[in-house]
Amino acid sequence: MSKIWSIYEQDIRNITTNWAAAVIILGLVLLPSLYAWFNIEASWDPYSSTQGVQIAVTTLDQGAVIQGKHLNLGDEIKKSLQENTNIGWVFVPHDEAQKGLRHGDYYAALEIPADFSTRIASVLTSAPVKAEILYSVNEKINAVAPKITSKGASSVTEEVNRNFVKTANGTIFKIFNEIGVELEKELPLMNKMKGLIFQLVSMFPEINQAADTAVRDLAEGQKIVAQVQQKIPDAVRLAGQGADFASSLIHFLDQTGSALDQAAPQIKNALVQTRDSLGAASRIAADLKGLKPEELSAELPRLEIASQDLAKARDAAGTFLSLIDRLSQLNPGGPLSRVADHMRGISDSVQSLGTKLGQLKQAVQNGSANANDLVNSFIQTSNRISGDLDQLVSSYDSEIVPAISGAVGRAKETAATSRSLLTDAQNSLPKVQKILTDASKGLAVGTRNAELIRGQLPSAEANIKKISERIKAFEKDGRLEDLIRLLQLNYQKESDFFAEPVILTEHKLFPIPNYGSAMSPFFTTLSLWVGGLLLVSMLTVEVHSPSEFQSYQIYLGRFLTFGTLALLQSVFVSTGDLFILGTYAKEKLAFVLFSLLLSLVFMLMIYTLVSVFGNVGKAMAIVLLVLQLAGSGGTFPIQVTPLFFQKIYPFLPFTYGIGLLREAVGGMVPDLVIRDILILLIYAMLALLLGLGLKQQINRLAAPLVSKAKKSGIIH
Repeated sequence: MSKIWSIYEQDIRNITTNWAAAVIILGLVLLPSLYAWFNIEASWDPYSSTQGVQIAVTTLDQGAVIQGKHLNLGDEIKKSLQENTNIGWVFVPHDEAQKGLRHGDYYAALEIPADFSTRIASVLTSAPVKAEILYSVNEKINAVAPKITSKGASSVTEEVNRNFVKTANGTIFKIFNEIGVELEKELPLMNKMKGLIFQLVSMFPEINQAADTAVRDLAEGQKIVAQVQQKIPDAVRLAGQGADFASSLIHFLDQTGSALDQAAPQIKNALVQTRDSLGAASRIAADLKGLKPEELSAELPRLEIASQDLAKARDAAGTFLSLIDRLSQLNPGGPLSRVADHMRGISDSVQSLGTKLGQLKQAVQNGSANANDLVNSFIQTSNRISGDLDQLVSSYDSEIVPAISGAVGRAKETAATSRSLLTDAQNSLPKVQKILTDASKGLAVGTRNAELIRGQLPSAEANIKKISERIKAFEKDGRLEDLIRLLQLNYQKESDFFAEPVILTEHKLFPIPNYGSAMSPFFTTLSLWVGGLLLVSMLTVEVHSPSEFQSYQIYLGRFLTFGTLALLQSVFVSTGDLFILGTYAKEKLAFVLFSLLLSLVFMLMIYTLVSVFGNVGKAMAIVLLVLQLAGSGGTFPIQVTPLFFQKIYPFLPFTYGIGLLREAVGGMVPDLVIRDILILLIYAMLALLLGLGLKQQINRLAAPLVSKAKKSGIIH
């Protein structure tokens, strides 16, 4: 180990003590940085200066007349291009454009023909013809320029197409919008007419039947009018009799009111009797509360008395309810109806109370243990009914009696109104007689007209059915309201939509702000390999006294020197990328560390090839460089390269070196980082195995060949 380290120390001492060697070494350390920086700077934003790519533009358009207006679309395109600074548009005559294109003054030429506007205007005719823009390109000037000029030419046609679609659609949608506004104004009337038509179609069977019936009824009406005219004298007599009956009814109600006033105390007495009888039964039940079953059996006679009291209460309640029911009929829904409903509930409760008393007597006779529960239930129900009766009794004079009087009064008013109406009818009957006479004449005329209408109905029905079928056929494809809503859409927005119906929304998963930063992984990786080649080209991999050291000691000791210089190259390249050029890297520290790893691995591979194979190893390293330039996917996607490079792509160190730096620039995916590092370490291990295992044998075998080659005087 000490001998390995001594080789390294001697190399460092020689570099630091020999200024010429130090200058050369410094140049070797810095040169890869310059190689990377110049290439990255040149690639920073190559498409930002395309205004220097000149395209000749010639417009020969003669224009066209569209709807009475002269339009020259060629001039419009020219104005649009004059505002477009992305490409160097040069406006020249036709001959000058073609000459400049042939001599390489222009990369391409656009020519707008004389009939350009005329062809565009043909869209309004029955035979539209597509317009053309002539595009010529000189592809021998530069390989990339035709792609740029083609994009510029395509953008012109896209802009023309978009503006044409936008303008044409805008005009169409504006007309549709105006139609929609007018239709919306008339929509209620149209819907009403549509409904009437559908209704008429559905009603025609009834209309036909009604027409037939009308003819028959008119004839029948004539007969009825004749009969009514005959009955008018009877109607006069009946009206007189009705008025007399109403007078008699008023007199009867007067007498009834007096009788009710006299009977009011008796009615109230029935209500009071109900309450008192119920109270007597309740008091008997209250005396039984808390008695034992054997004590209750002695009270059976009193329970019989309570049953009699309840029967009296039930009868009295029925009497009161019957009177109130009859009186409430004079004013249905009035206060007396509510009193009757209330009393009906009380009567039902009294009936239920009788049932409970029967159950109590049965329980006492059987000595049942739940007799006291029945007593309590009886008392609760009785108290509730007594409360309701007390309320009725207290409100009898103030509410019920006035309600009875009011019902009688309203009945008298109704009778008086009826008498008045009958008297008026009696007086109007002569006029009715005259009206009937006129109606008889009108019915005769109506019968003749109805027969005429009935004869024209079949023709009208057929026409309306045709209209209805056409409306239904239209509505199968959409309602009129939907059509109007579509027509009323904002015509400017609709025009913009159809001019560009789809917008591409870009989402950058790993955003990199400029092309130079995106290319920095490739040029940094390339510069590190080139740096290794420079080192093995300028510095020797052997020591001056090889006999003092073992083969592996020379290999490892001298690699320490090459590895140190490679690391310095990597530091200058990576930090210069980040802080001098300002390239973007999401993970700056990782970018520097990954560069250090790449420099060590690449240096070990190149150093091993040269250490083992000598100058042949240098050639092998250069061949690897050439293969990796095209086969690593550093500039173009590997899928667009020839099949050979796609096959060797997975086996090239650049593939994983560039991939590792791209992770640091765009954003790291851990499993990809681990994969790239592991594969690079595998390359390093293979290089070590080759250097340690085969260096001595291959050097011994190649010594005669190398000696013979040196004697030629042209091989080092």
